[in-house]
Amino acid sequence: MATTPTLLISSLLHHLIILLLLLPYHHNTLTLAAGQWKLLLANTGVSAMHMQLLNTDRVVIFDLTDFGPSNISLPNGKCRNNPKDLTLKIDCTAHSVEYDVASNSVRPLNVFTNVWCSSGAAMPDGSLVETGGFNDGDRNARVFKPCRDNSCDWQEFNTVLTKARWYASNHILPDGRQIIIGGRGQFTYEFYPKRTGADASYNLPFLSQTNDPRIENNLYPFVFLNVDGNLFIFANNRAILFDYVKGAVVKTYPTIPGGDPRSYPSSGSAVLLPLRNLQGGDNRPEPTMVMETMPSARVMGDMVLLPNGNVLIINGASEGTAGWDLGRNPVLTPVVYRPNNPVGSRFEAQLSSSIPRMYHSTAVLLRDGRVLVSGSNPNAYYNFTGVLFPTDLTMEAFSPDYLDPRLARERPTIVTLSHSQSGNDTRAEVTPLGRSNYQVRVMTPGSNILAPPGYYLLFVVYREVPSQGIWVQIK
Repeated sequence: MATTPTLLISSLLHHLIILLLLLPYHHNTLTLAAGQWKLLLANTGVSAMHMQLLNTDRVVIFDLTDFGPSNISLPNGKCRNNPKDLTLKIDCTAHSVEYDVASNSVRPLNVFTNVWCSSGAAMPDGSLVETGGFNDGDRNARVFKPCRDNSCDWQEFNTVLTKARWYASNHILPDGRQIIIGGRGQFTYEFYPKRTGADASYNLPFLSQTNDPRIENNLYPFVFLNVDGNLFIFANNRAILFDYVKGAVVKTYPTIPGGDPRSYPSSGSAVLLPLRNLQGGDNRPEPTMVMETMPSARVMGDMVLLPNGNVLIINGASEGTAGWDLGRNPVLTPVVYRPNNPVGSRFEAQLSSSIPRMYHSTAVLLRDGRVLVSGSNPNAYYNFTGVLFPTDLTMEAFSPDYLDPRLARERPTIVTLSHSQSGNDTRAEVTPLGRSNYQVRVMTPGSNILAPPGYYLLFVVYREVPSQGIWVQIK
């Protein structure tokens, strides 16, 4: 069995030494197709409400557990008692699967408590920790530790959260813990795994201030670790910089122009653009909100950061909100946002899909540069007929234009990867080795604030064409 290439970096402030192959290429102006679609599976068995890529090049997919059967059975005739299910008290179907990218196949997994609109993140060892959810799962944590022999499955830890967390947001921290922020009716945050003296929940008034009565518009807040170690938290139509250690708001940002909400159920999407200063330092300009107009309206969309620093905006509808059967007019055309282009020329429409991806759809980047797209179920149950947007169990791959075969000779290949102790020189260095081989010496991020411990995908990009990724673990 082939193994996934991985480099372990035991500490930060190292140089990465990359041996790179670039084939000779005579550059002419090419008119490239705006991406390509391929149907991978007609039936994944489980609608992909959630997807997470693991460092084994497998993807964990899971869905709610209390609205009847899925479309795939648990293995070996297993069944589970499910007293919280509204229709099915003995459930012999799986509500989670693992997708193997290499074999293009799924295997059923056993997630017991309800992960409907839960939240999670990958831990430093590569394990996926998923917290909260609905009903019997709202205070639980579940762990999926990746494996290559199909022996791994979900582990459940009951009632380990201090508050019920439904529609919360998680983020990995520099010390390897996760912070869990908000949730329906919860204007607090807490940490997981728990530590002695730090197992409580803490008030975050910003969440109650951004709560619209009877509508909310502040669920699933957008959370990013800032370069100064504080958290950027956006909910509804505004944001703060938050010191989670002291429980203090460091800065309050202006309301976005127009004041329209972007958080669930008004469900916009967000992504952190690549950092330019990987050594940290003083980076405290006075920020302002800058508005740009997309080619079309989009709600319930997904944003995926591509290896070349561009952003894929995909899935969703042009009218309505998140929720059961509340979206209309699916947006079938993805858009690539190019942040380095001049304002006014940053959005580029891509080839359209034929499959609506509405409420509860997802997209995730793979190591080979494709984007995995699946899910869509705006119905309370798995319903395939007689509804406006049937439950969808298909899985597609979207290949951005950098995977066009005509760019094959321009695509770099990582031959070897090593690391050495850092010196004082932080410049990138490229040394020709002959026969289209180059040695590239680059500096890793300078602190665990810029790169918390965990697995990362490392790409080499040449003329916006990325190599295949290499898994790098920072401990």
